Amino acid sequence: MDSHVDVLIVGAGPIGLACGIAAQKANLSHIIIEKGCLVNSLYNYPLTMTFFSSSERLEIGDTPFVTTLPKPKRAEALEYYRRINGKFDLNTHLFEEVIGVKKEEGVFIVTTTKRQYTAQYVVVATGFYDVPMLLNIPGEELPKVSHYYRDPHFYANQRVVVVGASNSSVDAALETYRKGAKVTLVVRGPEIGPRVKYWVRPDIENRITLGEIDVYYQSQLIEIKENAVTILTPDSTVELENDFVLALTGYRPNFDFLRKVGIEIPDESPMIPVHNPQTMETNIKGLYLAGVVCGGLNTHLWFIENSRIHADMIMQHILKQTASYCANLEEKS
Repeated sequence: MDSHVDVLIVGAGPIGLACGIAAQKANLSHIIIEKGCLVNSLYNYPLTMTFFSSSERLEIGDTPFVTTLPKPKRAEALEYYRRINGKFDLNTHLFEEVIGVKKEEGVFIVTTTKRQYTAQYVVVATGFYDVPMLLNIPGEELPKVSHYYRDPHFYANQRVVVVGASNSSVDAALETYRKGAKVTLVVRGPEIGPRVKYWVRPDIENRITLGEIDVYYQSQLIEIKENAVTILTPDSTVELENDFVLALTGYRPNFDFLRKVGIEIPDESPMIPVHNPQTMETNIKGLYLAGVVCGGLNTHLWFIENSRIHADMIMQHILKQTASYCANLEEKS
């Protein structure tokens, strides 16, 4: 196992894999280090999730993503990216977490939970799914509360409060309702979120109109108890009997990790990490960002389909840097 590579990539999601493929094409040695399983974020998506994007928009490595469905499902995406990893024989190290990155004398020293590596360049492609946006209310730490939703069967015949009006919240509300849960949506805004999938919106709106799913608009959860929740509405404070809370209020990049490795991040929202959008290089020379992590709190800016290009942008910039360095050496000699 090589301990020194040209490019070390943090994160084995679709964009991390795309960066590995691009490094191969550029004849650059690489390692992809992932703290969980392959495409760990996708693995933790709801079991029945359908992507908003069509399959061709999720493709990497000029390899077709074939499906008979208009929109691919989670299981198909996992199989596709697993096959991609195998097809290109990417140097992927799974269940190994990067805990430190520092630069000394022009070389990055990367420390993981298993060993230490050195690299000329580092690409951070860690996404944003690992750190949920907390409600910061009493009772949020109770076992009945989850910031992730996996399988609707678990909530059969239970009283479920779903917080949020995004795709994940709406999907969870509809799926748990269809498994027999008594579902109540708590929404900060005046309506269901504008980015909800167009084929799902009529379904949730009809369920609300028919009274099959309850909803509190312009409201927020203010306390969670063992057997109830308290909701602040425009008119009053309401207490509901409750078994489970799905606080699907979104996620954010791991800013602590980004700062730890030296990437500058503004204190004010949207906290977009400092990087050059033309090259994806951060304030640290040779350290790059790729994928949805680039958007900071604006997690709707980047997706697989529009951030795939980051991989080629980064490798092209690295090749230019390498060519410039070699030219300087030749001049000095």
